[in-house]
Amino acid sequence: MIKIMLITALALFGIAIAIALVRIIIGPSLPDRVIALDMIGVNLLSSIAIISIIMHTKAFLEAILILGILAFISTIAFSKYMERGVIIERKREL
Repeated sequence: MIKIMLITALALFGIAIAIALVRIIIGPSLPDRVIALDMIGVNLLSSIAIISIIMHTKAFLEAILILGILAFISTIAFSKYMERGVIIERKREL
């Protein structure tokens, strides 16, 4: 019964990732695309965790941590780009 629920959740996360991918492709604005990209990251983390539970292994936990950190940093970088137009600010001396 638990395995059926996990597989169903995995399928629903796959559908959510597909819908977010469509939002990235046809999103009307850049903030919509950034939110969809962050949503894909969170759903991917959840999917990897479910796969880890189904396979009865802890081998994917490092991948979940690394992917979570990368998703967070990319969201922050896109937010900073939308706010200021640059990601890394450099002060030039004239």
